[in-house]
Amino acid sequence: MKAFLIAGEPSGDLLGGALLAGLQELAPGLQLAGVGGPAMAARGLDSLFPMSDLTLMGLAEVLPHLPKLFRRRDEAVRAIRAWRPDLLITIDSPDFTLRVTAAARAARPDLPTVHYVAPTVWAWRPGRATKMARTIDHVLALLPFEPPYMEAAGMSCDFVGHPVVEAPVPDRAAAAAFRAAHGIAADAPLVVVLPGSRGSEVKRLLPVFGAALPPIAAALPDLRVVVPAAGPVADAVTAAAAAWPGAPVLLDPRGRPDAAAEKRAAFAAADVAMAASGTVTLELAATATPHVIAYDAAWLTRQIAQRMLLTRRVNLVNLLTDSDSIPERTGAGCRADLIAADILTLLREPQARAAQTAAMAQSMTALGRGGPPPGRRAAQSVLRFLDRSGREAEAAHSR
Repeated sequence: MKAFLIAGEPSGDLLGGALLAGLQELAPGLQLAGVGGPAMAARGLDSLFPMSDLTLMGLAEVLPHLPKLFRRRDEAVRAIRAWRPDLLITIDSPDFTLRVTAAARAARPDLPTVHYVAPTVWAWRPGRATKMARTIDHVLALLPFEPPYMEAAGMSCDFVGHPVVEAPVPDRAAAAAFRAAHGIAADAPLVVVLPGSRGSEVKRLLPVFGAALPPIAAALPDLRVVVPAAGPVADAVTAAAAAWPGAPVLLDPRGRPDAAAEKRAAFAAADVAMAASGTVTLELAATATPHVIAYDAAWLTRQIAQRMLLTRRVNLVNLLTDSDSIPERTGAGCRADLIAADILTLLREPQARAAQTAAMAQSMTALGRGGPPPGRRAAQSVLRFLDRSGREAEAAHSR
């Protein structure tokens, strides 16, 4: 089998690497071509061009690079046409990957296509699924409630599990070792602060999180704070956190191959976290760390988002468990006093912590913890789809 894969960012590369591991186990003799990063290269993919050429975010960043992006799109399409794969698999990065798929299918309408990571049509812009169905046959979904949305648009879809369930979970010894290594007493209340990874969200959340800490510290004089910074915003986070109470411990991931493991250990060692809304909430849930999420945007963006959102919840644990166990402080509710009160409730009330712990455990089970690895499930789904599409093509040909 010849498979052409395209991943456009590091998270997609990790998904692609796990998928390839599953495909190589289940389909010996697999031939590969496409675009990916180090995880896919480790499975034998010789990337057509550097994946970093596609890893751009934000209108201001993308616009100057549009000519290069168009060249890379055309280069990928030419490679697909020349190599004639049995299957095209695109992984997330829909602005780029779905344009490649459309161009490839225009030249070869019978090319089977798979897209890994369903668009969040359950939250906003439901029309994206219908548009995607014009060129995508099959979808691999990370969330268990997504397949019906994809199927309603005309694509087949399987829930294959979320990669967060495969991340190692630090034990009590690792959590204790983290505290000891950073001079944090075993009984000191410990808050992890996660202001985000993008400049715009960090700029908005740093002052709010910083203002939430003094009332917590006033109520809990032994408070300690740990701030795992994302590489692109580490300098800004470090500068702001230096003035915070709780003798903040800054975790700078730059040049640290063990940064991900240290961050997980910090989560496990913490009593509670305040975090920017996003996938980090699943990382916190994986380590059973009680938390509060917050998010805000410019006034105009907030007004538009409020009108476009199809769900009142944004936190994935809440969505997966149909609950409000994780406090969501977003928009006008993204206030330091409310966040501080939420954190103190979690630190003082065992019942609130227990409710969160139960919801987080339920969400991890829903995402596939305890089942087959997501990469293998994704590979099985791809092979079932190919078998089904092959039988359908034979039936059509015989008519």
